[in-house]
Amino acid sequence: MALKDDILATKADFAANPEHARAHFSVDSRLLEGLRTNTKVRQFNVTVDEPPTAGGTDTGPNPVELILVALASCQEITYRLYAEHLGIPLDSVSIKLDGDLDLRGLYGVGKNVRPGFQNVRGTIRLQSSASQVDLTRLKHHVDAHCPVLNILMSAVPVSLELAPPALLAQVV
Repeated sequence: MALKDDILATKADFAANPEHARAHFSVDSRLLEGLRTNTKVRQFNVTVDEPPTAGGTDTGPNPVELILVALASCQEITYRLYAEHLGIPLDSVSIKLDGDLDLRGLYGVGKNVRPGFQNVRGTIRLQSSASQVDLTRLKHHVDAHCPVLNILMSAVPVSLELAPPALLAQVV
């Protein structure tokens, strides 16, 4: 079955059965040593670390870099899906993103400095024989439906609770 057929069948199923559209995602992460973590995502292991200039050992991308990875890859996937759905030819899509952080926010130095990105900028490169009007229409659909872009641009309720501490076996 072609991607366009998959998309149409999925949309029809979700319209008829909204409960089929509910998805749950989960990760399990653990700080290993220093600032290096291992996160399990389904059958994948993702190493996250900081560069040496930030106290890490540079064994993987850092968390804010992964935010950029998530946005770029989600945009690229959403471009492919909507190009197929709208019948807009798309030979390739690539995205370059840059984000700026003021590290005073992370370290609690300076009032009113947010710890997250101050801004994110990007360039989307599409290779397509479509008209500029169609590519602009495609971009509007992508921006309206890209989950990671929506997460970054909208307040998302987040609830983090502290679990009771694990009891260590007493040494006698």
